[in-house]
Amino acid sequence: MVRNKKSMRNLMGIFKDKASLIKAALSIKRAAATVHVAVLRATTHSPSLPPPPHRVSALLSLGRDSRPAAWACVAAILDRLHATRDAYVALKCLITLHHVVAEGSVVLKDQLSFYPSTGGRNFLNMSRFRDKRDPETWELSSWVRWYAAVLERNLTVSRVLGTFISSAVRRTNANLRNREELRVLTSADLVGDLDCLVDMVEEICRAPESLEFQRNDLVYEVVNFVGEDYRSTQYRILGRLGELGERIDGLSSGELSELTRILERLEGCRGRLSAVFANKKRNDAFWEVVGETKARAAKLEEERERGMWLVRVGRRREEGESTRYRERVGRPSQVLSLPYSGDWHGVDRVHFHIEPAMA
Repeated sequence: MVRNKKSMRNLMGIFKDKASLIKAALSIKRAAATVHVAVLRATTHSPSLPPPPHRVSALLSLGRDSRPAAWACVAAILDRLHATRDAYVALKCLITLHHVVAEGSVVLKDQLSFYPSTGGRNFLNMSRFRDKRDPETWELSSWVRWYAAVLERNLTVSRVLGTFISSAVRRTNANLRNREELRVLTSADLVGDLDCLVDMVEEICRAPESLEFQRNDLVYEVVNFVGEDYRSTQYRILGRLGELGERIDGLSSGELSELTRILERLEGCRGRLSAVFANKKRNDAFWEVVGETKARAAKLEEERERGMWLVRVGRRREEGESTRYRERVGRPSQVLSLPYSGDWHGVDRVHFHIEPAMA
């Protein structure tokens, strides 16, 4: 019975895709129709496979040259995302958007990054998405909501860093190329960058508990794509930790405290990350650097606090001794008055005879 329902649903999805393609092909707005058709072909109702690579490439090529074309591509994907109630279509739209961030032209990326920062409607807010047709689509809906939140955080962090963390070109050498760029940043900027990057890691850790759904091809593709973002995030964290490690003695107490707090948050994600990525991206060397940097920052912060405490104790002792001295000699009843002339009452006058020195 359940299998028959799924077969019927898949058949209805095919009919919907065909009808949408025919409608788009009959549109008199040829440029818009071309983009619409490309989006429909990349985000079909088929539950089995993620968007075919050649369909994604065709869509990305449409938004490569001009801003109007790039805007039309992004708008068409987002319209499809928010119009559908199908979890499979929604996941494919999000995967396609992720391809835009990772592989799209600069013009195409700019159009996508513009949407969450306009101050109006957040076009990646899928917090209310629910596909209630059956338990499977209901569970897939939680992956839709999480994946949209990860993409939104991705774009937010990319704006702070000034570079797309999903970029396929930068992803391969992010740990090598950043050194010169990081040296010109202030320590406060580096700590702020770390805060944003750890926000990204924490968002990844909010993956649905139903990790067994990674057997689903769509979910598997999503987790792999997010795993690449996590790897890129690690590289950027390592670069900033290396630079801060060289400056650590010059960090202010506030910066040391903030750095320790951020790294504690990051270490709190380790177990969940291992579960989400099934230990494939454990990277013990990364966690060693995180732990060592946190220990150095905490130790230096403690030493400074102890030093300030000793200074305060020393000042209190000096102030206490000074006060006791004033109390001991400063009261009027204890001040010895010596007469400048006349006799001392009750004291015999003593005459001193000083012999001349021998030549």
